[in-house]
Amino acid sequence: MRLTSEFWVQAYLARLRLEGIPAFVVAHGDDTGGAVLVKLNTLDGQARLFQRSFDIISGARVWMPLAEGNEPEVDGAIARQRGFDPDLWVIEVEDRAGRHLLDDPSLA
Repeated sequence: MRLTSEFWVQAYLARLRLEGIPAFVVAHGDDTGGAVLVKLNTLDGQARLFQRSFDIISGARVWMPLAEGNEPEVDGAIARQRGFDPDLWVIEVEDRAGRHLLDDPSLA
């Protein structure tokens, strides 16, 4: 059974809060099946954008970088993705140390 997007997002935000990492829902997508993008803002003008993907070999769900660089460039990538998919969730994580917790097995 697959978790709904809204449930996963709420669990992710709660997990980030436990670590004291600020995060915000920038775009609320479809509650049930909307894809999720995570923007990591390192608060130095740089950002990275992650999308969930499948590892073809292992079948595991993994978070892959979609864009990185100057924050306006990453924001442009988000705008393009939202143009293709209006049901897309966008979560912004703000952490100078670059923590995003997407590699935490509890969030798989």
